[in-house]
Amino acid sequence: MAEYPLPKFHFKVSFGDAEFNCTEVSGLDFEREVIEYRAGADNEYHKSKQPGLSKYTNITIKRGSFISSKTQWYDQWIKTVYLQEDGEQFRGDLTISLLDESHQPIITWKAIQAYITKIQSTDLKADGNEVAIETAEFVHEKLELVK
Repeated sequence: MAEYPLPKFHFKVSFGDAEFNCTEVSGLDFEREVIEYRAGADNEYHKSKQPGLSKYTNITIKRGSFISSKTQWYDQWIKTVYLQEDGEQFRGDLTISLLDESHQPIITWKAIQAYITKIQSTDLKADGNEVAIETAEFVHEKLELVK
């Protein structure tokens, strides 16, 4: 099987049972904190480095605003902000899949227990002619790479 570079412009995003057409996804990264340790009885004068806790950045998703756009992001935002009586009931898995030419997922990232923490509407300019873009920021507990 020949290897070839993957284009990054063909992807899909879903949150719960809703699927979104998006223009950009960022924040699919994670890192492992480092714990430095030196035992008092060590003969050598250096610290050993051990893997610590995983740290995940927020995922930012941008999409164009449409006249007939569904309000799923805003509905989820309202539930998350105003209706938290039952704890984690408005969390869900955010799934981002990079697709090949036949629309099949090649790489899939799954943000576990995600919820929307911020929605930013488009900026308005009387002299502009750009497409209106809205942004949603998701926080999550863990990012898994699924094959």
